Amino acid sequence: MNNFIAPSPPLGFFCLPNDVKRARNRRKDRIYRGFVIVFTFFIYASYHLSRKAISVVKNAWNCTTVTTHNWTQNATANCTDGPYGKVYLGTLDTCFLVAYAVTMFFISGQIGDRMNLRYFLLIGLLGSGIFTSALGLPYFWNYHGLWYFAVMQILAGAFQSTGWPSVVAVVANWFGLENRGLILGIWNAHTSVGNILGSLIAGAVVAHWGWSFIVPGLINCGMGILTALYLPSDPSEMNVSPPQHHELPSEEDSLIDQDSHQTTETTVPVSNAPPKAVGLCRALRIPGVIEYAASLFFAKLVAYTFLYWLPFYIHNTLKINGQYISEEKAAYYSTFYDVGGIVGSIFIGYLSDVLKVRGIATVLMTYSSIPALFIYNRYGGLSEGATIGLSFMCGFFVNGPYALITTAVSADLGTHKTLRGNDKAKATVTAIIDGTGTSGAAVGPFLTGWIAGTGWKNVFYMLITACAISGLLLTRIVIQDIRYLMKRRTRK
Repeated sequence: MNNFIAPSPPLGFFCLPNDVKRARNRRKDRIYRGFVIVFTFFIYASYHLSRKAISVVKNAWNCTTVTTHNWTQNATANCTDGPYGKVYLGTLDTCFLVAYAVTMFFISGQIGDRMNLRYFLLIGLLGSGIFTSALGLPYFWNYHGLWYFAVMQILAGAFQSTGWPSVVAVVANWFGLENRGLILGIWNAHTSVGNILGSLIAGAVVAHWGWSFIVPGLINCGMGILTALYLPSDPSEMNVSPPQHHELPSEEDSLIDQDSHQTTETTVPVSNAPPKAVGLCRALRIPGVIEYAASLFFAKLVAYTFLYWLPFYIHNTLKINGQYISEEKAAYYSTFYDVGGIVGSIFIGYLSDVLKVRGIATVLMTYSSIPALFIYNRYGGLSEGATIGLSFMCGFFVNGPYALITTAVSADLGTHKTLRGNDKAKATVTAIIDGTGTSGAAVGPFLTGWIAGTGWKNVFYMLITACAISGLLLTRIVIQDIRYLMKRRTRK
């Protein structure tokens, strides 16, 4: 049985105006697709909104707030700004990300290709909201036991893993290959928008840090209910035509060959039986999946180190009139990294559409992030202007490749020609790539907790090394893309 719940219109469909229901197919198609792209944008923004809270709250967990029943039973090491404080904070990040990666890789993608995505997202958002809110309850109990926070982070991470493969699969269900890089580059701004909103909401109430978790958790729960009521996860639910997924060219060419649409369109087998979901081993054999997954391991290591540690880094390095800036200001300044990520995601998506290859665009920006990180380490703490400008620059170059791989590349590979028209692979492929990437995301913040004690300079050396490895892992893809571009030039 390939679908636990058969496709059906969401309940909100019956609230649509009659003129929309009676509209011609083309107009109805545009309305639904526009609604899906906007609604999934806010769904995933709400996931990231709740994920950002802990990076802001880290600055509030210090010796003045952590006093009894603390992180360990050792009273000499019970402060987050003590000798082991950064390690404890890094451990909490790792608990979340390991649970997120393992659940996504082995469970979420498989279920997502077999279950109605609308209800799968409902389960994920409600679980995420409940356990994110639970992280804030110890504030009211005056309790700071490490194990409680670790368990809540693990449970929150497991439920959050439902989000990414599901929203990418929904968008891929509604949108074909044409201009996919630009469309998903703009759409991927939800990550940065969620981070920005999360920083602002958590920062506004960080003095009473329990609410920094509870408010985002409630937003997750509310978004889950709206998703169950209004999200059409597939065109078949709304009786509109599915998009044309053009197969990707042979491995000798490139990931995308839009010059051969007429000969490479996906041909769906004539059969009354629904397509079967693709298994994990079959998805791993799709050309390019392993290379991009390995590259994302290191790209996401860098991106999530910034996600979880940037407010803390700014708070502990930037001084104004000899005083370190406040937690609220550090949260505000960190949002410029996410603004840069929005611009970088759109730019690299457009660039990959123009070049008609993803690998070259990814590697160009990955290698460009190396000097950006070096400059930020050297001059980022000199002034407020330097912090803002260089945070924006790092967000542009670091988030761009990460965004392209997790969106357009994952959607491309999920409709690869070797699948012969089977569309039940998008969530699984996305889960493999992003699950592997999240394993790197778990490693980065954890290593940062240990390395930061030796100096932030060494943390940046780690990040620069990760960017270099991420680019090198795509060498075969880049060579393949260059050959494809040379063949196109010869044909023209």
